[in-house]
Parts: sequence; structure tokens; C-alpha cells
Amino acid sequence: MGKYSAAHASPAGAGDARPTALQIIQDNDMEGKLAGKVIVVTGVTSGIGAETARALFATGATLFLTARDIKAAEASLSDIVQSDHVFLIQMDLNSFSSVRATADEILKQSKNKVNVLVCNAGIMGIKTRTLTEDGHEVHFQANHLGHFLLFELLKPALLASTAPDFNSRCVMVSSSAHRATTLRDTDDYSFEKGGYNLEEAYANSKLANVYVANEIERRYGSKGLHGISLHPGAIATNISRNLGPEFVAQIMANPYLVQILKNLEQGAATTVYAAISKDWEGKGGKYFEDCEEAKRGEDDGQTFGVGWVKQTYDPEQEARLWKDSLKMVGLQDDE
Repeated sequence: MGKYSAAHASPAGAGDARPTALQIIQDNDMEGKLAGKVIVVTGVTSGIGAETARALFATGATLFLTARDIKAAEASLSDIVQSDHVFLIQMDLNSFSSVRATADEILKQSKNKVNVLVCNAGIMGIKTRTLTEDGHEVHFQANHLGHFLLFELLKPALLASTAPDFNSRCVMVSSSAHRATTLRDTDDYSFEKGGYNLEEAYANSKLANVYVANEIERRYGSKGLHGISLHPGAIATNISRNLGPEFVAQIMANPYLVQILKNLEQGAATTVYAAISKDWEGKGGKYFEDCEEAKRGEDDGQTFGVGWVKQTYDPEQEARLWKDSLKMVGLQDDE
């Protein structure tokens, strides 16, 4: 039983007794305790990204926050962006050149120091197969490849910044949707062979998030850099905007989904737990949900199912995806 198991045992809808992101900070006695540390969070325009940033601000860490729409992010985070230790940077994950420019800016301003990378930004629900300027399916690049490239570019700083009492972490915000698929073939990540399906595209990209976190732990855990993936929960955010009002109506008509829905503050809690929890100092390589390591679930292929499934941990597929991803972003392996 984890610290928050009881609070999650009988959910009663958004705003119930389940913890908020700020509560996680407080429970870990982290308010003002991370001054001098550097945390990068992607996708802070709205939703759980903005709430993640707001909670992490309470730690006193220097925050580098990325968004496609800087003006929208400034409006969403008006209560913290005037601080001298919060930096907003424009980044489009569907452009490798934009990711590279952002990484350069972060490393320059932080003086090559990064302690935590939170890969939160994401898209879903693109109804027709669409390729980015780099030639990849948009879910796969925005949710996976862009973040993979950002990690690789910040990796030297993450490794150099790790300390015995505060190991570096890379947190990948995935989804329970990863339970509904297996990794696509090397020559079919972008549905090159046809048969595009938006649910499959999203699930594939979210499984890739899990695999990257697992492989980070395998490759760099002994060097003080840990990878953790997570499902934040069912939350009504702008990520569903491409699916239209009908999708939201379907969610709200499902009593089970209404019961498990979290508000934004609760939806950011598992991300923040993965990023700063003392329980996971010096550890990683696990998939989280509801502010703890997920338990073994049923191999039922259910998008909204609970727990990890057989494909959540697969060293062979994780290694294959890593190798393929390096090639797609134009980098060489360091092993």
C-alpha cells in the first residue's frame, strides 16, 4: 500500500480526496528546498502542464518551461512567470529544428545544468494521417520523437548535474492508452503501410514514452540518471480539442469515467510525484499511476484499464525503439 492508495481506492470525481500536485510537494517537504536546481517542463500552455509548473515553482527550483504558444502560456501562468527563476521558451515538438534551438537556449541560460526533465507536452485525436516537416506522423513526433531528441540534447547536462542526494530524472507523461497496443514495426511507425487510425497512433506514441523511460533507466540509472513514465489519470483538458465536443459528451455520459475524472491540480499530482518524490530518489524504470508504482493489471487491451500490462516492460522492444529513434532524429548511439 502506497501513501496515497487509500485516497485513490474509491474515487468520487474531480476535486475529491485524491491529492493535488501541491500536496505532493508539501508531503515531501520540498517547498523552497530545490533552490539552485533546474527543472525543464514541456507543454505548459494549459492543462496539467501548467499545474505541474505551478506546483514545481513552490520548490524554489529554476524552471525552464516550453510552449508552442508563449502568449497563452504567459496568460495561464501569470502568477509565476514574472519570477526571476522562471523562463518561458517557445518550442514546437513537431519541428526538430525548434527542439534543437530550445535545447541550446536552455543549456545556455542554465549554464549546462538540468536536474529534472518533465516531458509533458502531447497531442491526440488527429483524424487523418498527417506528417510533420521532418516526415513523421504527428502523434509519433510530438509525443515521442520530439521529446526523445530533447532528452538526448539535454542528457549531458542531466548526467553532469546528478548528485548523490538528488539524482537526475527524466519523467515521461504517458497514458493508460499504451495498454491498447504493441509497438509498431520499424518501417511502419508513421503508418507507411496504410491503415491509419487515430487511436492506434496515439497509443503507439504513448507506449513509446514508456519504453524511453525504461531504456533510460537501463542505460543511465547506474550513472545517476533515472527514467520514470506515468499515466496522469482521466482529466478533461485541451488535449482532446481535436476530437470535438462529441468526445467530451461521451466521456461525461459514462458514469465510470466521471467517477475517476481528476481536476487539473489532481491530474498533475502523479507527474510531480515522479519528478520529486523522496520515495523514488535514486530509482526509476517503472510506470506510475495514482501517485505510486502501478500494479500488475489485466492484459485486456483497455485504454482506460488499470495497471501495467505485458507490453509495458519489454527490453527487446525498448532497445529497438531507442535504436530506431536515434536514426530518425539523426543522432549516434553513445554505447
